[in-house]
Amino acid sequence: MLTYHEVMTTDFGRLTTAAAAWDGMADKFETLETTYEKKVQSTATSGVWLGQAQQVAAPNFAVTRNEYNSAQIQARTVAMLLREAVTLFTELRSKVKAAVDEALGAGMKVSDGGVASFDFSKVDPQEAGAIRHDPDLAEVERSWTRRIQQAVDAFEEADSGVKLALIDAVTDTNFQDGTFGGFNGSRPYASLKEAAAAENMPKDRAKVAEWWSRLDPVTRAILLEERGEELKKAGILDAFKYQWETPDPGAGPFGAEEPTANDYWILSQAKLIEGGGDAFGQNAASRNMSHYLGATGDPLNVDVDRFLHDEKQLRDSVRDNHLVPNQAAWRQQGLDAFEKSGGKPVAIPVESGAFGQQLKPGTEWFHAINAHQQNVSGVVTVTPGPDGKPKVSLDYQVNVWDRYNFDKGKSIDIGPWNIPDEDMARLHKTGLAQEFDMRGSSSVRHQDLTDGPGPGVVPEADPGRDGTRQDPERGREENR
Repeated sequence: MLTYHEVMTTDFGRLTTAAAAWDGMADKFETLETTYEKKVQSTATSGVWLGQAQQVAAPNFAVTRNEYNSAQIQARTVAMLLREAVTLFTELRSKVKAAVDEALGAGMKVSDGGVASFDFSKVDPQEAGAIRHDPDLAEVERSWTRRIQQAVDAFEEADSGVKLALIDAVTDTNFQDGTFGGFNGSRPYASLKEAAAAENMPKDRAKVAEWWSRLDPVTRAILLEERGEELKKAGILDAFKYQWETPDPGAGPFGAEEPTANDYWILSQAKLIEGGGDAFGQNAASRNMSHYLGATGDPLNVDVDRFLHDEKQLRDSVRDNHLVPNQAAWRQQGLDAFEKSGGKPVAIPVESGAFGQQLKPGTEWFHAINAHQQNVSGVVTVTPGPDGKPKVSLDYQVNVWDRYNFDKGKSIDIGPWNIPDEDMARLHKTGLAQEFDMRGSSSVRHQDLTDGPGPGVVPEADPGRDGTRQDPERGREENR
């Protein structure tokens, strides 16, 4: 554990000297790479040397040259981190000094360990006697000690962060570059602050998308390159600007009335619908009714991939209300960030506004969900193309929200059954069933925006096995 004395007396100039040495090392590796390419690697690529030995040597030479390049990147990254550390440590030490100065100004003295105690040498004997008998003296001294220690702790936390960043900078994580434990050629983050932010993804999925949005565009691109699939599964593409809320109170309080004989008759009819829905090709409607009759009130996951596959109305809405109106602006955001970065790869989170869609009658999903809220959220990535032209792409998911409840004065036909909404709502009021929220997101879709906005056609995606209603997994989704 660091002490106040160590914080105040550490010579940061050594870090600056070390940073210069690392930069010098990078320069030497750059010279070595150039020499190696001209005098060694070229012998295997010039076309003069042919045969089996050349075929074996060429890839090995390429690995060695790549290591010289990675060594440069690693050395310059370490130099950058050391300079960033000097700036950070200087700022945090000033906060420690400010806390100590305030304590001294309040009549305290501070030990090398950072413990504050009243300085009786600054007051006359009579006042000193009164202060010694003050019952609040000990708490006042502890309060100043805590304040100083908090500033020291912030410095120590930063010191640990720098250590972790330096370890990451010299750790080779690319196991496909022909080396194991070689130099780290990963692109460095823009700053030590960004490195720390990148390493602190929230464990709570609900907070991941917001964390992602606060990162620098270059940092996001680095993370996507290194951990793209992991991060997408963690929730970086989730919607966070739009916060869905239940649109109406539904049938009112759950279980507020005692069920009657007629309510139990309605329940028996609902169970027939639950069991027979699959037979009439209404799997999603049957599944939702089953969850309603389970009366848990737990949220239900919507299989948006299946929804997109089955329902052209949804695919058309995603195209017309989310992709076509926004692709040009999203593409330009990415290109602007790419230019600002100096041509480094960038990643920009994007999200469309919510749109309320009401499905036309007669389809399975009309009976299962009907009116719902939807939007699109994702990331635009811009990378340098081989021809110098930026490559622009959009990865996105479709998000759907709804509340499973019943509206007065309506009814739905499922197979031979007619369902008056008022009857179904009675089951909620009497505690025999319970309304619930529904939410889901599709798997990731991809659009190439390099040459401009695309047509916005939404792939149907795989609905599961063969996708037919004979699919044995259809209708057996989570929470059924």
